[in-house]
Amino acid sequence: MMKVTVIDYKAGNLTSVLKALQHLGAEPVVTDSDLSLIERAERIVLPGVGHFAATERLDSTGMTGAIRDAVKRGVPFLGICVGMQWLYAGSTEAPEQAGLSFFDERCSRFPEGGEKVPHVGWNSLEVKGLPRLFSGVRDGEYVYFTHSYRAPVSEDTSAKANYIEPFAAAVERGNVMGVQFHPEKSGEAGLKILRSFLEWRC
Repeated sequence: MMKVTVIDYKAGNLTSVLKALQHLGAEPVVTDSDLSLIERAERIVLPGVGHFAATERLDSTGMTGAIRDAVKRGVPFLGICVGMQWLYAGSTEAPEQAGLSFFDERCSRFPEGGEKVPHVGWNSLEVKGLPRLFSGVRDGEYVYFTHSYRAPVSEDTSAKANYIEPFAAAVERGNVMGVQFHPEKSGEAGLKILRSFLEWRC
């Protein structure tokens, strides 16, 4: 059974993520500060909801450095929602709090307009190319979002969605992946995405 190290920074909704991983046959191991679990990790998942400022705990516990080292070793990493946003340089939601800077861009709030912010509910994906994380997921598939901040579309975007304007729904570069939506709440499509992550081979 594959072990998946799930990072708890006291802001993520872990329960549904853990249940989804267990449903797919993985053995999730949760850590909120034990760096040795990150150092030995086969897979790492960083769930997230809430305010970007909460990611400061990753810095204060030393988990940021441990995750950065794991990524350099080639350990597959998946960030979910705020966990994906943390992969960027930062977010205007908490300008003083740095992200991992794996991607150079910054996340920002949806502009106020005709649609309500936050963006909550089901929305369709436009999958770009043949990203491995989306194996078996059809273009136009619907997944579940809940967020006010988003990443810009860039060359690392593996799927985009549109709400007020186009934004990055998923990113993928090497062994690092992120999804703005919640795969654990996205039905069969979400389970396919999590299964692809568990089967990922660099």
